[in-house]
Parts: sequence; structure tokens; C-alpha cells
Amino acid sequence: MKMIQNKIKTNKMNKLLIIISILFCLNVTSYGQENILRPNKTNIFATKDGNNLYLDYYDANTNSKNEVNAKEKPAIIFIFGGGFIYGQRDHQKYNKWFKLLTDNGYKVFSIDYRLGLKGKKVTGISSINIVENAINMGVEDLFDATKHIIENKAIYDIDVKNIVVSGSSAGAIIALQAEYYLSNRSKYPLASVLPEDFNYSGVMSFAGAILSRRGKLKFETEPCPTLMIHGTDDNVVPYKQIKLLWLGFFGTDKITERYAKFHHNYNTLRFLHHQHDMATYLAETFEYQKQFLETNVTKKIKKVIDMIIDDPSLPIKKGSKDFKDLYK
Repeated sequence: MKMIQNKIKTNKMNKLLIIISILFCLNVTSYGQENILRPNKTNIFATKDGNNLYLDYYDANTNSKNEVNAKEKPAIIFIFGGGFIYGQRDHQKYNKWFKLLTDNGYKVFSIDYRLGLKGKKVTGISSINIVENAINMGVEDLFDATKHIIENKAIYDIDVKNIVVSGSSAGAIIALQAEYYLSNRSKYPLASVLPEDFNYSGVMSFAGAILSRRGKLKFETEPCPTLMIHGTDDNVVPYKQIKLLWLGFFGTDKITERYAKFHHNYNTLRFLHHQHDMATYLAETFEYQKQFLETNVTKKIKKVIDMIIDDPSLPIKKGSKDFKDLYK
């Protein structure tokens, strides 16, 4: 009899534990889902090479403050990284950063672009034509996404003169290259798809560079305010430059040199001893971004910053050593 009673008690206890476990799992799942930011809209902005290109639109949090001194904060276009061979606009690793932006009153567009180096053999400087083509494909797709946003400004409820473009790694190259083309329209016809008076209100580059076949960087018109975040030991997307005669791939250090010479509006944050890992530290560097977005972009104050940062709270993450290692 006692054995039967004990068995009944054991069964009841097991059932209770199962119920508690289920409830716990439901709560954890619910909590996780609540903290995942999901797009308000996903739209096709172009069809290229037989494939649809999408953008995800994240509206600013309804409880957030979308103005600074009665001036509206910009919308942010984001271009993912991945060496032009992989990556996706809605990867989970970007979600925390998107949430920081939307919680602080910023609308976010995360866009697709064609991966121009996927399946290609890249062997350094001899592959420059392939690399240049991949960059230009990305710029073309960014401009098409921007055109879509401009043409649908009522749907997204944005000011088309108040759009910041940002990117990580390959995305940062696209963002900087696009602004370079917009500032030199007479030389680069890719920019003709956008209105003649259009420019972004800001650029945020996380480990980016600009490719030029015309030697040192020059700007026909003033580039928009630019934030550049880069590791000083980055050899994947060069922190300094790769140069051969008139051909140059100019990283943050050299871009800053030119911006300083011509008194352009910029913030350069040089993270000491970091490599290409700074392309991944989007959420971790948000306070620097916030200062730039509020001061240089929204308030339109030309606050120039050039800073070397040694931050022990940001561990140096090892990855590809250099350009060749990335494409081996």
C-alpha cells in the first residue's frame, strides 16, 4: 500500500515538475520574443539579376524621443558586412543595435545588396577590377534603396533630406564610396539615379574605406558629416591605405587626413590595437554614435573629433588577419 502511495506521490511530483518546466520555458520564450525587434515593414526596392532586393523598416519606438532641440532625428539606412561574399540584412547580431537606435528615436532601414564577390577568386591587387565591380554593385543597390525610400517618403513618414547611411565592413565601404560618388557627381554617373540636390545628412562607417583610381581623395562638393570607427591594426579593410601609383584603397586614417586638410565635418575614433573586430562593435560604441547623430547631424554643429581610444571593456577579437586571409 505504501509503495502504491509513494508511486502516486512520485507521479504527481513528476507532473508538477513538468508543468513548472513548461511554464518556465514559455516565460523564457515569451521574454526572448519580446526583446527581439521585428521590422514593421519588409518591402522589395529593386529586382536585379533575377533576384528581389528587400529592405526591412523599423519604426522608432513610440515612447522614444525623436527630436533634439525641436529638430527631428534622422532615419538610418544600414548596410551589413561580410566581405561582399556573405551576410544578411536581418541577421540576429544586428538586432541589439537596431533596438538601441529605435529606442532612442531613430527609424531604421536595413537593406539587401548583391554580393559581388560571392563565388569569385580574389587574389589581392590583381583582382582590383572584380573588387571595384562588387563595390559599385553595392553602391548601385544602396542608391536604388535610397530612391525607393525617397519615392515612398509618405509611407515611411520621413524627411528625405534627413537620412544617414551606415555600414559595417563591406557595408561601410559601400556607404563611404556612395558618399564619395555623391560628392563627385561629374566623375561618377552612378549617383545620377538620385535627385541632383540629394545628399545624405550623415555617414557612419564601421571599418570602411574608399577605392579611388584618381590618386588622393578629392571632393567637388562638401561631403556630409562623417563618423569613422576603425581599429588601428586592421589589415582586412585597411586602417591606413593600400596604394599603387594612382590606384588607392584608402582607410579611415587616410580619409581623415583629407577631411582635415579641407576642413570637412567628421568624427574619427581610432580604437588602439583593435583589428577588423571594430566592424562588429555597433551596439558597444552606440554612445559615440549618439553624440555624432545628435550634434553633427541633427543640430548641424560642426564638431570635429579625432580621438585615439584604448578601451579595456572592448576585448580584441581575433579574426581574419588581412585581405588575403579573408578570401583564402
